[in-house]
Amino acid sequence: MQDSPNGFETPMLGLTKVAWLQQLEQVAQNHGGFEALGTRHWASFVEDKPVLLVTFETIETIQKRGDTGQPLGWELVRELGWSHLSLVSDGETWFRDPAVYAYFDRLADDGFFDEFEEVVFYGAGSCGYAAAAFSIASPDAQVIALQPQATLSPRLTPWDRRFSHSRKVSFEGRYGFAPEMASAADRCFVIYDPKVDHDAMHATLFLRENTVLLPTPYLGDEIEKDLLEMQILFRILVKAGAGTLSRRAFYKLYRARRGHSPYLNRLLDAVNRKKRPFVSALLCANVARRLREPRFLRHLNGLVQAADQGRLAS
Repeated sequence: MQDSPNGFETPMLGLTKVAWLQQLEQVAQNHGGFEALGTRHWASFVEDKPVLLVTFETIETIQKRGDTGQPLGWELVRELGWSHLSLVSDGETWFRDPAVYAYFDRLADDGFFDEFEEVVFYGAGSCGYAAAAFSIASPDAQVIALQPQATLSPRLTPWDRRFSHSRKVSFEGRYGFAPEMASAADRCFVIYDPKVDHDAMHATLFLRENTVLLPTPYLGDEIEKDLLEMQILFRILVKAGAGTLSRRAFYKLYRARRGHSPYLNRLLDAVNRKKRPFVSALLCANVARRLREPRFLRHLNGLVQAADQGRLAS
């Protein structure tokens, strides 16, 4: 794709929702298309070939990332020449809107997804739910879902009461139960922290023959943010677009956590809670040697001093 004078490279941070949507529409119209889907959802399409990335995001999440204020997939469009279909919502809606259903119905009926060599659906949280649910419109797609909810139907998941604002959202009917919809994908990769109970429970509901569960202990409830900071999220998507993402490939990339301070701090906190000073000392020594992290150096020194005092007292 050629750089455009019409705003494709222009940061979109700090805009009001109205101004942001206007900028999104302008850029999308110059490169593919733009469509409002009801009052809270929009679809923008940047056309290129041969891989199509379909992302689901909220306007708030895009702005919160604080980099360019652009949809996540635009970087891959610029760098790799991918096509990108961006579905955005105003707030957490789980994209449960008949206008969104009709849009994907139309794309499927028109053979839109058949024009691409590979299609990758991506989303996180409520948007991970949507990525899995709407992937059925493109059978044999690759699905990357971070901390997705399977459904919030009180009939099926009465134990998840985290989203009080979603109580009026219906998860019955079409595109409703995300694991069933994602069963038509070639592979559905579900990335989650098994230490976050509700996320782990939703992840188990996705278990199908085509599902690859990728537990990431101690990443917490902002996995997308952590993977971006580790600089591996785009590499995961690239491997999915090439059809080479696997459990082994993911965990090879995920070794980047060994240099990611937020992860290491959570891991140290967990070890300390278990009162395992020897394991804590091994962890601190490893991190201190590799990264010279002040907290780990201090903690290691404290453990050594405590051990010395214990030996003297004995």
